[in-house]
Amino acid sequence: MALRITKQFAFSASHRLEGLAQGHQCGRLHGHNYLVEVELAAEADQLTATGFVRDYGELAPFKRWIDATVDHQHLNDIVKANPTAENLARWMYELWSEQFPELSAVRISETPKTWAEFRP
Repeated sequence: MALRITKQFAFSASHRLEGLAQGHQCGRLHGHNYLVEVELAAEADQLTATGFVRDYGELAPFKRWIDATVDHQHLNDIVKANPTAENLARWMYELWSEQFPELSAVRISETPKTWAEFRP
């Protein structure tokens, strides 16, 4: 059974979704206060000598990337796919899974009641 840790990060950004019905509210330019939750997992025999899946402090590069790349940006200019929460979760996973091989899922929230998750 895998042990899992999660950490949340926040950013604010705008986007406009393509391909929606005429008049759909998400087809207009709008913004969100996003939450990003990264989940890392390891088997018990893969923990660090200290007993961590990974030290939370080692996620600092991800925080710096969030701040430099997506915070207060227009996501349509950054993400090659339609910037839905689902596509953002997959994009972030694909960008960071090599640096964090324990990465098991990325979740994105655009509103307090909605979450999208990419878990390969």
